[in-house]
Amino acid sequence: MSELRQSPSPGPAKALAQPPLTGWRAGATAERQALHEAFWRGEGSSLILIPVGQGPLYDTADYAVRFHDPAKMWEGEIVRARSVIDWPTDGIPTVRPNLGTIFIPALMGQKYLVQNGQMPWVRATLSREEIVAARGAEFARAEVMQLAEAFYRIHGASGETGVIAYHPDTQGVFDIAHLLYGDAIFLDMMDPGAEAWMDELLEICLDFMVRVTCYIKDLLGEPDEAMVHGHATQQGVYFSDVGIRLSEDTATLISPGSIKRFVLPMIEKAAAPFGGAFFHYCGRHTAFFEMLCRMPCVRAIDLGNPEMYDTRWLMEQCAATGTVLHSRLAAEPGESWEGYTRRLGQLVRDSGARCILRPLIYPEKRDECSEMKELWHDLTIESIE
Repeated sequence: MSELRQSPSPGPAKALAQPPLTGWRAGATAERQALHEAFWRGEGSSLILIPVGQGPLYDTADYAVRFHDPAKMWEGEIVRARSVIDWPTDGIPTVRPNLGTIFIPALMGQKYLVQNGQMPWVRATLSREEIVAARGAEFARAEVMQLAEAFYRIHGASGETGVIAYHPDTQGVFDIAHLLYGDAIFLDMMDPGAEAWMDELLEICLDFMVRVTCYIKDLLGEPDEAMVHGHATQQGVYFSDVGIRLSEDTATLISPGSIKRFVLPMIEKAAAPFGGAFFHYCGRHTAFFEMLCRMPCVRAIDLGNPEMYDTRWLMEQCAATGTVLHSRLAAEPGESWEGYTRRLGQLVRDSGARCILRPLIYPEKRDECSEMKELWHDLTIESIE
């Protein structure tokens, strides 16, 4: 076990003993988890996560109330997840305490704003002194952690064994540093006199992120080197050999050289205790995508803006490095769900890529969704046989 995994406990407020049922490896989802495990071994077809009807990615109606009320938060999340249980999709029904990107910064003492109709956001940035003072701080009694724990207790007591609870939005090391320190991070990156501070800032954020991830895993009864992650949706994927999701949107704003210096080392260090990482970022940065594909610790990549990339190029990069493309993929104007599925399925076959498709075009009727799932499986199975 890594040195980071053995870092100090969150403090005197002890993590919950493993709840009776957070859903981890629950029997009701065993069939889909077995399908995913086979996928990671290179067996069978690529996977497809077909949504249930049209709807927003985040449910922010009455969000300010639900943020502070774990019961109401769980009620909103479980309604979305239940719709997946018998839906024609490869996804595993999932829920999480949807507390936003402020989760870890809030645990480090940063104030945040919660409003209806949008996800929460940080208030004032922290000074160097405030960030250093937060190093190794106890976080179990912080409000957002208490909200998360209460959510997991409610889910554990619910008897919803067909739905798996997963992690809040823990972001990535560089993103956390940007949220805490603000845009001053870009000036300090270019200041030779601030090099030691930049390293200290990132190491403080790394330590916090790893400790928080381990704490949540202990709550869920989830092993270090595996996870189910819904990636902000009600459909999750079982990762049988990596145990953390990392998100680094800020990296798309900086140069390839700065990414190599400040971002990639933190990705490697954050992924190490968990066997590797599932990675996400928004925006366009082709050099960053190529770097990620070449990192052995990055098992799969999700793109927030797939329309900014050439889909064939993405699949070719992934195929060349053995990286799984776990993402939404851009549609062409006027494309039907069948045309969309056939075009992308053919690209998977031609490139030899491994893909977990989150389709942007899909039917609403159950029988047509079943046809879409079957078509995708038929088209992609040859690419990995």
